[in-house]
Amino acid sequence: MSMASTDSLWERALRVLPGGVNSPVRSFRAVGARPFFVARGQGAYLWDTEGRRYIDYVLSWGPLVLGHAHPAVVSAVAAQLERGTSYGAPTAAEVELAERIIELMPVIEMVRFVNSGTEATMSAVRLARAATGRDRILKFSGCYHGHGDSFLVAAGSGVATLGLPNSPGVPGALAALTSVVAFNDLDAVEDVFRGRGDEIAAVIVEPVLGNAGCIPPQPGFLDGLRRITHAYGSLLIFDEVMTGFRVARGGAQARYGVTADLTTLGKVIGGGLPVGAFGGRRDLMERVAPAGPVYQAGTLSGNPLAMAAGNAQLRVLAERDPFPELERRAQRLVSGLLVALERAGLPATGCAVGSMWGIYLRRGPVRSFEEARESDTEAFARLHRGCLARGVFFAPSAFEAGFLSTAHTDQDIDGTIEAVGKALGE
Repeated sequence: MSMASTDSLWERALRVLPGGVNSPVRSFRAVGARPFFVARGQGAYLWDTEGRRYIDYVLSWGPLVLGHAHPAVVSAVAAQLERGTSYGAPTAAEVELAERIIELMPVIEMVRFVNSGTEATMSAVRLARAATGRDRILKFSGCYHGHGDSFLVAAGSGVATLGLPNSPGVPGALAALTSVVAFNDLDAVEDVFRGRGDEIAAVIVEPVLGNAGCIPPQPGFLDGLRRITHAYGSLLIFDEVMTGFRVARGGAQARYGVTADLTTLGKVIGGGLPVGAFGGRRDLMERVAPAGPVYQAGTLSGNPLAMAAGNAQLRVLAERDPFPELERRAQRLVSGLLVALERAGLPATGCAVGSMWGIYLRRGPVRSFEEARESDTEAFARLHRGCLARGVFFAPSAFEAGFLSTAHTDQDIDGTIEAVGKALGE
């Protein structure tokens, strides 16, 4: 397609889609640009409708740990497509994927598939409230758990990227049931529990804060959450929609050795197709309908195409553990970017956890969303535009994690660092 047709696509999109997109951070508004339109993806690369190639570090915001159009995933989806797209009845693939998840992440004893991470977190909180008989939840500023009403309080991801306040349309009475403290601030968590511990159904947390960049937990933080929630009879929910099968083959709970009562999953378990899941202790999950009274349903839950893609991707991850090599490359990328930024005179810090990584244009360390917000977002926007012009696609936000896939090579890393250096030269 020509450049004019791409401009025409954007004009058409603005007329029929709010802000021209179907998810806010795709608008590129935070980096002062207009999005490109993707024609196809293969391995570590995207091509736009004008034929330009980009090294992709967004990877559909996390699910493509094997890269775009991995042969195993494509083959599985194609085979299922010939058999139908949706049945409204159980399939063997649902059972297989559930067993595979439980095998790789044994802290989960039973699992329920849904259609998105938002559905997963909403359902997990409903289950926690039913199990405890309490209404209040505690979350952390900058953590994004989907666009459910209870979570759009001091949220990360697109809410942080676009500088939006707590969303209009969320009833004040419901928002009042969400307590918010800073990530990695265990003292603040203890203060809230001392005052309202008997009201708190659950603490929900991204074990690695990926919706405000990439912020790992400080030593003892996750253990402290486990200790406090147990002491007060509250549940601990790990939102592993981003970290599950991303920071380690068994997720953040395997990496850090802390067990949550409930876990939410998404992204990777669908191999790039829409999917989510929540799971955990058997005694809790057996409260979910039809086994128990906590209602949750979805016509397309366990969709055969998503199950086929998820099974194919997790089968590859089960056969070999790519995460040590992914982390090596992610650390190499972050180190190279920080050297380039230092040479350009820009203060910066960053880290990598498994295949997740992030940088901040500010002095480190960054331990919370409050510290992340001190980043130079205007400099990031200029850097993003310069990198995009040189074929490197970072998330169009200073507050989103980047990702690596098994398809990224050391040559891709070298090319990215070189492109960043040239962009900084401007």
